[in-house]
Amino acid sequence: MKRELIKIGTRRSKLAMWQADYVADLLIKGGIQPELVPIETKGDKIQNTSISKIGSKGVFTEELEMMLGRGRIDIAVHSAKDLQSKLPNGFSILSFCEREAPGDVIVSEKAIDLNQPNLILGTSSTRRVAMLRHFYPHIKTIETRGNLQTRLEKLREGIMDGLVLAYAGVRRMNYDDKIQYRFDTERFVPPVGQGSIAIQIHERLNSEKAHRIKALTNHALTEKMLLTERAFLRRMDGGCSIPVFGHARVEIDGQIALVGGIASLDGKKFIRRTVYGKEPEILGCSLADKVLQSGGKKVLDGIKSFNKAAGGFSDLIV
Repeated sequence: MKRELIKIGTRRSKLAMWQADYVADLLIKGGIQPELVPIETKGDKIQNTSISKIGSKGVFTEELEMMLGRGRIDIAVHSAKDLQSKLPNGFSILSFCEREAPGDVIVSEKAIDLNQPNLILGTSSTRRVAMLRHFYPHIKTIETRGNLQTRLEKLREGIMDGLVLAYAGVRRMNYDDKIQYRFDTERFVPPVGQGSIAIQIHERLNSEKAHRIKALTNHALTEKMLLTERAFLRRMDGGCSIPVFGHARVEIDGQIALVGGIASLDGKKFIRRTVYGKEPEILGCSLADKVLQSGGKKVLDGIKSFNKAAGGFSDLIV
């Protein structure tokens, strides 16, 4: 009997292809034949410009969504943290694969001491820069874009002491031996979605086919955490150029603990709150309201004004 064919859209980077292969393996186990369709996105093409200057919405997803909408692919595989909080009409997230540890790490060829004077760390994340400025104001940061292999090559050139990266990507690319420091997720809170692979679809996908794919790929516990985090991000109206952070975990009693907040670009304002509950959408919105009412709205408005006037956050961090 011939297997049903599912076309999987993915970015071309090694990490993105690893994620697509991971999803493909799950489908094969369920009797579905996957076909990978690599696609280059705007974020992949433009390597010398800060993400915040390119545009914070759809930088790594727009081209994949175009292919979904045209029916050229059946599903698109993304890092969940790359998906904008509000998807275009007709699109939805079908499933979230089981989450890897969501924290950040420092990768380096040498031992790293965060109290070291004149320490230079590379990152392309506004959240990481803002949090480093808050907790470690003596550390200098350098804008570092590109795929993981490109960033490691820049590290080897010696222009920085280390790279701040997501543990999930480092582990998936087998660079664990280069990890010199692991950040505490309660203090150095990850961005929404970090560590999980998300599968996006368009409404044109056959419902029976969608149901079969979800049954093979979705991890219920991860889905609960990610829906909570994304509800928070959506209410905060955050994007790649906004240092918003949020991380959910499910407690033993089934309650969800959600910690999240926002930092100012210079790191001087740092608002973090924690809420508990059982309904992802309600909990995420509740946290966002607490953060906004505790001074977060003023911080958010200030960041948006700065980005509009200065053309992007990268002016602060290069």
